[in-house]
Amino acid sequence: MSWPILYAQLVGANRHSTSLGKVWLSVLFIFRVMVLVVAAESVWGDEQSDFTCNTLQPGCENVCYDQFFPVSHIRLWCLQLLFVSTPPLLVTMYVAYRNQRDRKRLLEGSGRSSFLSNKSQEEDLDTLKRRRLPIAGALWWTYAFSLLFRLLFEGGFMYALYVVYDGFHMPRLVQCDQWPCPNLVDCFISRPTEKTIFTVFMATISSICMVLNMAELSYLVAKAVTRSLCGQKERKRRSSRERMHNKTTQKLVSV
Repeated sequence: MSWPILYAQLVGANRHSTSLGKVWLSVLFIFRVMVLVVAAESVWGDEQSDFTCNTLQPGCENVCYDQFFPVSHIRLWCLQLLFVSTPPLLVTMYVAYRNQRDRKRLLEGSGRSSFLSNKSQEEDLDTLKRRRLPIAGALWWTYAFSLLFRLLFEGGFMYALYVVYDGFHMPRLVQCDQWPCPNLVDCFISRPTEKTIFTVFMATISSICMVLNMAELSYLVAKAVTRSLCGQKERKRRSSRERMHNKTTQKLVSV
């Protein structure tokens, strides 16, 4: 997996996000990706080779390992990162669409205006490329759905991890009676305490990311409501001024 490419794409999407979105990206890559790449892979690297059972029956260890580890922690966390990182790309796609549409309009407008110089056109295109779109209108809905999907993916993967492994605690000893094991055999997991610490840490970071996403979504909703109320007040003031102006005009005409 190429983490730098994913990071570059998310940074591009984060240009149009709020401050909480920038904090989320920092938490995602510093506390999750770096820990996953640097530490967690080395802890789970010996996952199957050091899973030992007190039996010599061929195939028993493989069957017991599959029973207790149907999905590797590392692969599940990598899938979680990919799913969680996908919704922000919707914002990138929408911004690219807006820029392409506005660029097309700008070029069509400059084609009709013969007095517009090439230098001015290049400056306008450069400004269009570097601009930061306000989170309003269709971009607001795209961003809100992005946060909602992030929340669902985070919660879904945390629930899956809890259900598949029956909690976040890694036991030292598990017992297995699956075929072809001759009887109830004892199996031992390598580094159980270390794996428990990493599992709890990753679950905690997922919870923090969920809190950040909920806070950002609440902020967007509050900002949209405030903007709507301010717009209503402004329309009422404008309507009141127009009525006052019309009354004044009528009085002057009657005089």
